[in-house]
Amino acid sequence: MFPVSTDRTLIGRHHRLFRSSPLPMADTTATSPVANTAAVEEVAVAQPQETKRSWGDEAGAEPDHAAPTSDDKSVSALNLESLAIDETKKKANNFLDDPDDSNIKSVTVGDTMYTSAKTFEELNLSPDLLKGLYVEMKFERPSKIQAHSLPMILSPPYKHLIAQAQNGSGKTTCFILGMLSRVDPKLGAPQALCICPTRELAIQNMEVLKKMGKYTGITSECAIPMDSTNYIPVSQRAPVSAQVVIGTPGTINKWVTAKKLSMSYLKILVFDEADHMLAESGFKDDSLRIMKAINRSNPDCQVLLFSATFDDAVRAFVSKIVRDLFRGDYNQMFVNKEELSLESVKQYKVRCPDELAKIMVIKDRILELANKVGQTIIFVRTRNSASILHKALTEYGYEVTTIQGALKQEDRDKIVKEFKDGLTQVLISTDLLARGFDQSLVNLVVNFDLPVKHDLPSEPDCEVYLHRVGRAGRFGRKGAVFNLLCHDRDDMIMAKIEKHFNMEVTQVPSWTSDEDFVAALNKAGLL
Repeated sequence: MFPVSTDRTLIGRHHRLFRSSPLPMADTTATSPVANTAAVEEVAVAQPQETKRSWGDEAGAEPDHAAPTSDDKSVSALNLESLAIDETKKKANNFLDDPDDSNIKSVTVGDTMYTSAKTFEELNLSPDLLKGLYVEMKFERPSKIQAHSLPMILSPPYKHLIAQAQNGSGKTTCFILGMLSRVDPKLGAPQALCICPTRELAIQNMEVLKKMGKYTGITSECAIPMDSTNYIPVSQRAPVSAQVVIGTPGTINKWVTAKKLSMSYLKILVFDEADHMLAESGFKDDSLRIMKAINRSNPDCQVLLFSATFDDAVRAFVSKIVRDLFRGDYNQMFVNKEELSLESVKQYKVRCPDELAKIMVIKDRILELANKVGQTIIFVRTRNSASILHKALTEYGYEVTTIQGALKQEDRDKIVKEFKDGLTQVLISTDLLARGFDQSLVNLVVNFDLPVKHDLPSEPDCEVYLHRVGRAGRFGRKGAVFNLLCHDRDDMIMAKIEKHFNMEVTQVPSWTSDEDFVAALNKAGLL
């Protein structure tokens, strides 16, 4: 692990990217006993498992052997107001990345007939929720994904739902609205639970919930690990009485194990980025413990599983979990794989002769144009790569911020807030922010390192690639992605990504040509 820098650019102080005028603004327990049913016993046998790793856990290219410790503290109430996004710095953007209706496939069970909702009024929402959608969220109508999925979520007998749709299509609104709709404001107990893979995504989802539910009086709490300053032992905290809880699996497991988070009144359980939450390489064990705890208290709880990606193995496992652990049938909604490639975002590959050339491309070509098009996220594979790139760019005079899992919790929160507020323009990140990070000002994504599978580095991680691409051009805006290729292995991995998504990524003719990069951004509709 490289030392956490105290460089003021790393921890995200208020700076502009260049020494020029500011940019115009455009819009993350103890094991509980297995439930006493044959079905649950079949789902998972308690065995000690090796700690699952991802590239974001690694300081360098060779894997570390220490287990990650990002979710090992109890938590006091999170001050979300201090992390709220300054809406005056953003323009309203009501457009979502809608797939074609023919590419949305719904598989329903039972006798319930579902009709696609053309307006929010057709969903029989409370006046307070409608007011939040129109006044606070500034929505005009449901997106196509919302129109298809919300009737399945909100119609009795409240069947489970496994839903896959591309980034930027409005998935978050689907499950946030589903949670708010199921809560009884008069019952002061947890009734809705949303589990997310990272603290950043949990905080972001909580911000959306508070905004959408502003007029409902529904209470909420964020269950994420906090810094040592706000640390409170879980044994000393009061029982959770908030009606909606959003958090990371480690903290939620601790609260459940300590009997601080009641499952008795839970009506709806949501897994955001469900493929990662239930994958062997993700948070499968923690997620299963939470689901079993809910099953023992309330097997009728509705389960919603949302993600932009579900490979066949994870999809089969998710289906088995829902079928075996919880009562009732489940519906499914999927978008064709080709549609998931996000054609609204123009993708390019840039062949570089060596690793220094990759840095020079970012410095001399991409960042020189970035100030004209919006914010930029640069994805790297390891913390060491993030440190090297950060050091190189700052030595060249560029002011960038860097986020990765080894930073203190408060520094991570601050960096994300400043980036979302538009106070910083270029963010270097491991895959910590690859999933679900919404920032409408981001128009450029750079894959400094292509995503590969942690246990098989010769194979691309196509799901992570899709999530990275989805950070650009959010909510139907234009966007561009530059994939920097250096080694022969990069060419092989890029070719496999193209084959997986049945697409051809355009090559920028020359890594040294200003004109070629200008032309690329012109074709992407950014210049």
